[in-house]
Amino acid sequence: MSSNREDNRNQVRVELKYCEHCGGLWVRERGAGVVFCEKCQPKVDDLPMRKKRPGRTRLPQAPRSVAEEYGALFDEELLDLDAVGGVA
Repeated sequence: MSSNREDNRNQVRVELKYCEHCGGLWVRERGAGVVFCEKCQPKVDDLPMRKKRPGRTRLPQAPRSVAEEYGALFDEELLDLDAVGGVA
């Protein structure tokens, strides 16, 4: 039993990872947090740093339709009539 426990202590857990620069597969120590392979790490270190943090990503929106604009005007007219007391 004790020999089995000693074997587990000497084991290093690894995981399969792809390089986020070249896309190649390599093995890293589990939980290491390294995202580039040994060949690409010096290349990535030479790249300039980002000047500012990326902002919030916004999805493009379509322009309002004529029906939506008409509905907004209609709602404003109802509000005006309520303020005057014209709607019972």
